[in-house]
This record gives sequence, structure tokens and C-alpha cells, in this order.
Amino acid sequence: MYILGINAYHGNASAAIVCDGRLVAAVEEERFNRVKYAAGFPAAAIRYCLAEAGITLDDVDHIAIPRNPWARLGTKLLYAVRMPRFARERARVLAQFTSLPKALAQAFEVDPQRIRARYHRVEHHLAHLASTFFVSPFEQAAVLSADGLGDFASTMWATGEGNRLRVHGAVAFPHSLGMYYTAITQYLGFWKFGDEY
Repeated sequence: MYILGINAYHGNASAAIVCDGRLVAAVEEERFNRVKYAAGFPAAAIRYCLAEAGITLDDVDHIAIPRNPWARLGTKLLYAVRMPRFARERARVLAQFTSLPKALAQAFEVDPQRIRARYHRVEHHLAHLASTFFVSPFEQAAVLSADGLGDFASTMWATGEGNRLRVHGAVAFPHSLGMYYTAITQYLGFWKFGDEY
């Protein structure tokens, strides 16, 4: 079974291919377009991953997208009421993510209906947890994801066993060590979302 992971419309746009629990290829779009921290749709990265796997888009069984617009929807809506400017930006990003199947079809010059793979919108931190545990050599592990913000959470922790992840907790935005770290590094003169690490 081939799973294509696509991180699009955010800094460090990238793609990865996993086959039967084994990572075959993973690469950021910046390696092809030479734009540091490239955002947008990672068409070249997807092509590279498919070529490394020796397959075509027709062979992909599942496509995972690390954003779920329904995750923490109530919290998102309450925040949007209090912060309308933030809400407009989030709506723009959501529109891009909902057009991802169309962008994939355009990049490969096929009809969107011809793409047989099933799309899965995975909660941001759950995607981080899954992408590390399921390709690891461990049968059991504690797994942690901590960054600035994704699907209105900044941190999530879980235990993995076999082919299951059990989430034990999460820290909701705006409480974020990642955002705090980014703010400090920006104050020191680094660019956000890239130079701070």
C-alpha cells in the first residue's frame, strides 16, 4: 500500500511516500525551486517521491494531508469572533487546502476524478506523531509533537503500539512553546519559520 503525504501551502512545502510502513522518499519543494522555506504546492517534490518509489500517481492508495478543518472547530470559531483578522487569514489557508485535489490534478495534468487515491485530512499533530511512529523500528513508543501551531494545538503526546496511536493529551493554541521560541528568535533578528532552528 502506497501512502503519499503532502504538506502544502505552508513554509517548507514537502512530500513523502510510505510503502507498507517503510519510508521510501521524503523531500522539501525548496530542493527543486531553490526558494528557502518554499510554500505553495509541492509538485516537484511529489514527482520526485513517485519516481523514487518507481510508481505513478495511479498507484497511490491514500493521500494524507496534515490539516483537518474540523479539528477543534468550536475553539477556532470562538477565536475567530475575537480575532477577525486572524479568521480571514485562516479562511484563506482553508480555501487553499480544500483545493488541494484540484492542484494535484493540475500538476499531473489529469482529471481530478481520475485520481483513485483516497484523501485523508489528518489533524496536524496527529500527522506528526504518525509520520514518526509508523515508520520507526519500534513496536511501542511514547511520541511527542511540539511546534508553533497546527489545527489550533501546539503540542500533542501519545503512545504508539503496533498500528495504533493513543493520544493522551494536547495543549491548545495560544499556549505554545513554539510560538514563544519563534518570538524570541525574531526579537534576536532571525526570520520566523526557518532561521530559528
